Amino acid sequence: MTIFRRPLAPCLCRLILMTLTLMLWLLAATAARADNCVAAMTDVDLGVVSPIVGSDVTASGTLTVTCYWTIGTNQLLLPAANVCVNLGVGPGGGTGAPRYLLNGSNRLAFNLYTDSSYTAAKIWGSTASTIGAKPVTTTLTGLLGLGGVTQSFTVYGKIAAASLVGVPTVGNADTVYGASFAGHGTIQYGFGSVPCSAGASAAFSFQARATAVNNCLISTSNLAFASGSPITDQRISAPLSVACTANSTYQIVLNGGVSNNPAARTMKNSVTGETLTYRISATPDGPAWGDGLVGTMVYSGIGTGSVQAVMMHGIVPRQRAPTPGDYRDTVTVLLMF
Repeated sequence: MTIFRRPLAPCLCRLILMTLTLMLWLLAATAARADNCVAAMTDVDLGVVSPIVGSDVTASGTLTVTCYWTIGTNQLLLPAANVCVNLGVGPGGGTGAPRYLLNGSNRLAFNLYTDSSYTAAKIWGSTASTIGAKPVTTTLTGLLGLGGVTQSFTVYGKIAAASLVGVPTVGNADTVYGASFAGHGTIQYGFGSVPCSAGASAAFSFQARATAVNNCLISTSNLAFASGSPITDQRISAPLSVACTANSTYQIVLNGGVSNNPAARTMKNSVTGETLTYRISATPDGPAWGDGLVGTMVYSGIGTGSVQAVMMHGIVPRQRAPTPGDYRDTVTVLLMF
């Protein structure tokens, strides 16, 4: 019987050739180039904000970075791109701490952060930041140079409660504040051992916005006259606390209470049914405060964004004394804005 054996040398050569080719791919990594990288950012909409509520407002957006390698042209096993995504201070100027949303000459301070701690160290910035705010950085690695690779990042927006104080509306209407970051966002990228700052760059844009709502809040206090006889004038004053969005005009109306007539108010004794005449005015001895009819006035003011004390001045004028007892009236306060 004759036994034939296949030569081993050709197989061994092929194995050595494959190993050498793999080593060449790996050694070429530092010289590889991706085609390009791009960034896209969704708008950050902080929604409807009330300048008088006194709470922080937050929202988020998504930053997407993609690096492309053309199919079949890249000989790298693991091509890589070093990426920096920079954001400038925005259209409101300043240093970037804070940034500003704008409506005409009015500004609303806010900022954008790279995590939800909202600390100064996490402000989204750039390699050129004067306050040390850092860009979003990453390294994207492809596989066999085929297609592209994408990575997403959450960007966090915040308006601090303190920044809302005094922010005005325009024309007594809800007012949109916005900032376009066109011309303020760039992505820089380098390949292999080239840092992002030494590579190519491309622009991206997005907008941030918030709507300042025209809003008012009011709280009341009682006019509690001292016990005594109405044979002399009895006086007392107490405040209404009003907080309205800055630049917002408002009016305060007082209804007629038990008499249904703000020009001739009365307090009533619930036991005897007797009444006691009194008056409320916005200034001592001023015109009766009511609904603007029958000689009465309506209080008008302009909001500042902070609490304003609007004084009520009450007087029980000298009159024939009724039966001693408890005399009361309930007045409804209407705030119009």
